[in-house]
Amino acid sequence: MRTWGADGATQLDENSFTMRVVLSTLVTFSTTNKGSQDFSVPGCDASNSVAIVIPVETYNENTAYQFETEMVSGVARVYNYTRTFAASLSTSGTMRLMVIRFA
Repeated sequence: MRTWGADGATQLDENSFTMRVVLSTLVTFSTTNKGSQDFSVPGCDASNSVAIVIPVETYNENTAYQFETEMVSGVARVYNYTRTFAASLSTSGTMRLMVIRFA
């Protein structure tokens, strides 16, 4: 796709990338013990990337909770609990992890 500004200058073309998905994988926690999983994403960190999780299965709103993500140098880390809340409950299940790098 190409777009041009009012002055006729190219604003966006097939060589322009503002972000791209660099990792897309399923993350499964089989127990409700608090834990984390690490996924290698070379060249990515908190300054140029974001990690998100998206539920891929129906879950019971009374017993299931969203996973939490963290970007560290070269690693996307996924937790099955909210790590900044001491009384947080952990959960099991499967969600899709996506790491998006900004260019």
